[in-house]
Amino acid sequence: MAQLKQNAKYLDPEILSGIGSLEIVARQVVEGLRIGLHRSPVRGISSEFTAYRQYVPGDEIRQIDWKAYARFNRYYIKQFDAETNFVANLLLDGSESMTYGSGKISKLEYAKYLAASMAYLIVKQGDSVGVGMFDGELQNYIQPKSNLSILSDISGEMEKLEPQPRTNVGAVLHEFANRMSQRGFVMLFSDLFDNTEEFINGLNHLRFGGHNVVLFHVLDRYEIEFPLNGMWKFIGLEGEGELVTQPARVRENYLKEFEGFVRQIKNACDRAEVDYVMVNTGDPIEHTISNYLLQRSALAKAR
Repeated sequence: MAQLKQNAKYLDPEILSGIGSLEIVARQVVEGLRIGLHRSPVRGISSEFTAYRQYVPGDEIRQIDWKAYARFNRYYIKQFDAETNFVANLLLDGSESMTYGSGKISKLEYAKYLAASMAYLIVKQGDSVGVGMFDGELQNYIQPKSNLSILSDISGEMEKLEPQPRTNVGAVLHEFANRMSQRGFVMLFSDLFDNTEEFINGLNHLRFGGHNVVLFHVLDRYEIEFPLNGMWKFIGLEGEGELVTQPARVRENYLKEFEGFVRQIKNACDRAEVDYVMVNTGDPIEHTISNYLLQRSALAKAR
């Protein structure tokens, strides 16, 4: 597996907000990836994403790559050349809970940078990408294209996104599964602060429609670690009300509940053979993407 160079320099997420448009940020992030890796992920992403896809009911068993199964304990299908047109749809959660940020950058801003960067990578390799933005329902959808002009369209629509009070991830995944007429990649960017059971049902619908699914679970460092002291007022961003308490008194119970929440999501992803990526908004965007691409590249090396 390719290793990060020791002298790789990543952009702090808080610096990105001062660079300019999402399209410019995406270019900066991708350049950081090119510098930070011995082998450019722009050159290798296509084979890593499209040479294989997860097995779904209906596929012929003889097409399963058993070497990949032995290494990853998952069933993968080796695709033929005619199947490897790469089409990705990125789904961005624009609900109010995504506006939280313990620092200068919110989860929503980070998710926009991450999604725009993934779109730039995909288009640069000559494949197609589309983007859907949602809250309680799918609000805006940009059809997949492979030309560079779509990057401006994606960046412009993301920058205009106005967060809404509620989300319904499960319903959006059901709608999107019914909308897609051909198999492809679906990348979801969300904090998943919603009804977990409904989300899992929507995830399974999408997955067993034959689509490869990647979940980027976007979370703030404070949500992951809960490093708070003193007296705090917690305000629900989606109508949950307010709570005044001392975090030290509830930290143990909070972390227990949070770990259970993440474990439930991870287990659902494992069962459906969905790639789960926990995203800490304190990490550089390049770091998040490169770690995932290196994870994907291991599949190709398993043969």
